[in-house]
Amino acid sequence: MDRRSMLTLVALGAVAACTRARDDGRAAPDEQEDGVETIRYGDHPAQRAELSRPPGSSKGVVVVIHGGFWLDRYDLSLGRPLAASLAEQGWTAFNIEYRRVGDGGGWPQTFDDVAAAIDALAEVEGLDTTKVVTLGHSAGGHLAVWAAGRPQLTGSPWTAPAVPVTAAISQAGVLDLTAATADDLGGGAVQRFMGGIVDDRYAQADPTAVIPLAVPVRCVHGRSDDNVPLSQSVDYVDRARAAGADAELTEVDGDHFVVIDPTSEAWALTLEILETL
Repeated sequence: MDRRSMLTLVALGAVAACTRARDDGRAAPDEQEDGVETIRYGDHPAQRAELSRPPGSSKGVVVVIHGGFWLDRYDLSLGRPLAASLAEQGWTAFNIEYRRVGDGGGWPQTFDDVAAAIDALAEVEGLDTTKVVTLGHSAGGHLAVWAAGRPQLTGSPWTAPAVPVTAAISQAGVLDLTAATADDLGGGAVQRFMGGIVDDRYAQADPTAVIPLAVPVRCVHGRSDDNVPLSQSVDYVDRARAAGADAELTEVDGDHFVVIDPTSEAWALTLEILETL
């Protein structure tokens, strides 16, 4: 069994029980049988997130953003094993879903959803949002770093977050959309996601366009990644540090998926990084 198949089985084994729907479009918790709360932040079926609280006091909130080149065939089940691990380690995990390409997503809907999902944390009872770290894999890494830069997106509808992100961790993230377009990553994934060629919209969509960020960014990337090249993280960190930002790269042994394997050394290192933020 390859790593992709193994991780799929892990994710399926962590699937939570079905939840009751709420159709008023507001952020609403709904307790599940396994203790995970579903938070609905809109009317679309994809506008939901799963909140996992730790057994004791929380170290902070980690927003888990799954990858999959922004395509609707991939969903938040990929983030469930990570959310479970985070809760075990004392973090409140917020595993978000969002509209993806093929399900009403892309520009600007996916960005609207990620912003709204994180802002919905402000309405969750008993939740301290003093520390909110975004953690995203692949396309989710792009969205994690993008969300951290929202206050710098002057003139956009996302520039005044209700819940500011205090740090971001990119796991093999697509951090340079322009370079990813030139390299044809995912067989034109960025072009499908953005709905066209590189244009002025990329100034609000591309994490490299808002370097330097005012919050720390940590990148974790496998040296043998053949889905998203290591250069995506190397180049981002080099440019960010040159501009005076707090950015670091941790290279790990393994492929594109090792960073989301909760049994891997890469994930253990990610948990260590999280403790420093």
